[in-house]
Amino acid sequence: MPFTSQHALQPYWDLAVAPVQADGLAAALELGILDVLVTPHTPAQLAEALSLHVPHTALLLELLWSMQVLERGVAPSAGDTAASYRCTATTLQYFCRNAASFCGDAWLYRLHALRHFATQLTTLVRDGGKVKPYSTANGINWAAAAQQQIGQEQRAVTMRAALSVMQRIALFTDGSTPLRLLDVGGGPGWVAIALAQAHTGLRGCVFDWPETVAVAAANIAHAQLSDRLDTLGGDLDSDDIGSGYDLIWCSSVLHFVPDLAGALRKIHAALKPGGVFVCVQAEIPPAPGDAARVLPYYLPMRMLGRTVTRQGELAQLLRDTGWRQVEQYSASDFPMAPVQVLIARS
Repeated sequence: MPFTSQHALQPYWDLAVAPVQADGLAAALELGILDVLVTPHTPAQLAEALSLHVPHTALLLELLWSMQVLERGVAPSAGDTAASYRCTATTLQYFCRNAASFCGDAWLYRLHALRHFATQLTTLVRDGGKVKPYSTANGINWAAAAQQQIGQEQRAVTMRAALSVMQRIALFTDGSTPLRLLDVGGGPGWVAIALAQAHTGLRGCVFDWPETVAVAAANIAHAQLSDRLDTLGGDLDSDDIGSGYDLIWCSSVLHFVPDLAGALRKIHAALKPGGVFVCVQAEIPPAPGDAARVLPYYLPMRMLGRTVTRQGELAQLLRDTGWRQVEQYSASDFPMAPVQVLIARS
């Protein structure tokens, strides 16, 4: 008989069980289970391949099947104990290490960082004080993040999402008109690479911490685009970012800028008249259900004193700092929480 209603406590029971599901996926990634299940295996076959405990392996695989991480089939004329498991199409695309869009390390990083923060929450609310970050915010660690988790997310998700945004911008959709791009806080440079590959007339620069742009430079060279893309190391808050750009891209960077209005004025000054600024940034929506998809990801950042604006505030700040024709829409095809895409002209 189908259930047509649920107890009022069900959402809170679901919260209690969510860590078990998250740790189930983490165990599958860390033990290499998903890489083996590119092809069907029974629990016994998988346990033999990876030297695992057979009964517990079977229980984990059934949990992953219930989460739609795995598909399950049953051998002809055999019972459930002979069931074989293999990765779903989504798992194959994003959580098997040999896949071009693999972002398992990025997912594990997010999981461990958020869990590290959550263990401090009671103390932080009771006593105040500073959040102990999962990793120190310095140039070396940003470079390591660009090499691994940020790089994985850009390749798997952000590159395609950025190209989708660009379909709204006439000067880009031409495809051949010469354009000069600046990717502010571009990390490993994959967005700039994707835009250059899609637009033959585009040349540009990736701006980020000096250690981070070294990663971008290597990726640009690997993509054979060093004749069209270069890098510039510095601090957005205090260093020059150049000028004369037709297009400036900035994704999830402005949270970290101490003087948000000052940064927007600097970016405005770096564009040619009529140039376009594309900013992708999470903001806090007004409705609780929508806000629930954003706030858990950004609570650590807010308790560190970073800026997370409320929906509409960034658009108003753009207008207040001299931008015109500010367009804003919501997007869910970027990493983590839904974001706001803002397109403004100088």
